[in-house]
Amino acid sequence: MKRVLVVGGTGYLGQHLLMSFAAADSNSLALAFTHHSSPPAPALLNAIPKALPFYVDLRTGHGLEAVSASFGQPDVVINCAAISVPRVCEMDPEDAMLINVPISLVKWLSSFRRTDTLLIHLSTDQVYQGTKSFYKEEDETIPVNTYGKSKVEAEHYISANWSNYAILRSSIIYGPQTIFPVPKQLPIQWIDNVLAKGEPLDFFHDEYRCPVFIKDVVLVIQSLANKFLLEGEQIQLLLNVGGPDRVSRAQMAEAVVQFRGYSRSLIKLVSAASVDRGVKSPADISMDIMKLIQTTGIHMTSYAQGVKFTLQGEGAVQMTHTS
Repeated sequence: MKRVLVVGGTGYLGQHLLMSFAAADSNSLALAFTHHSSPPAPALLNAIPKALPFYVDLRTGHGLEAVSASFGQPDVVINCAAISVPRVCEMDPEDAMLINVPISLVKWLSSFRRTDTLLIHLSTDQVYQGTKSFYKEEDETIPVNTYGKSKVEAEHYISANWSNYAILRSSIIYGPQTIFPVPKQLPIQWIDNVLAKGEPLDFFHDEYRCPVFIKDVVLVIQSLANKFLLEGEQIQLLLNVGGPDRVSRAQMAEAVVQFRGYSRSLIKLVSAASVDRGVKSPADISMDIMKLIQTTGIHMTSYAQGVKFTLQGEGAVQMTHTS
């Protein structure tokens, strides 16, 4: 039986991954996950009864020995764990580096007799400087904040110390809520909630990303994991994982307005430079995703369609992807 370990399984992406892997093939796949700041709620445990939970502190690696003893060496490890709020990283750069650079995780994997586990690691579009549009994977990484710097350091550490990996530079991930609601505000739901009050709100018109629908991220990860589990061929892969649309924060809000029928006058356009967020933020980190499409054959959901799925509560419906 093949083993898959989701590190950071109680987070937003982690929960969606666990639900998807559990639904795919519970008879031939052993599933486990780690948690730290958010212990698994009964709702999550009941939804994935065969998945084994483990408390792990990535700062020290404490708890990984229990995974070895009770679960064994995983064939695939998906690392979703991170301090992903840039402002929080600025407040404690040392802690951000300890958690976001998976030194303890890679050293643990190196302790097994076999060193062929596939490590799928979530990185970020914030590794890019943000001075142009549609960054490619081979473009230079010049992060402007601690979060981006920690993720660049993680990429360098993994590529230097592990031979079988896929590093995924993700943009803003959005979509429906999880079984066990995560504490942080989800982007589309937050926009919808504030606009529903009918009060005008400022949105940046000059900060661009390629938001990616959660079901697409899960599909990409499952595709890479399943290919390795079936073929066993080691890879060294770096992919931009974003949606097909380059949108500003204001355009993100406009898609919600259009779907809900809110008044466009609620959106007030402001420059990102006019607001002090306590952290530097890159202006344009839109990404070229051609390599992603060529590698996986997956066609990513448009932003407008993803907003529709999210707000209709249809995110759990199986999407049709053609290659």
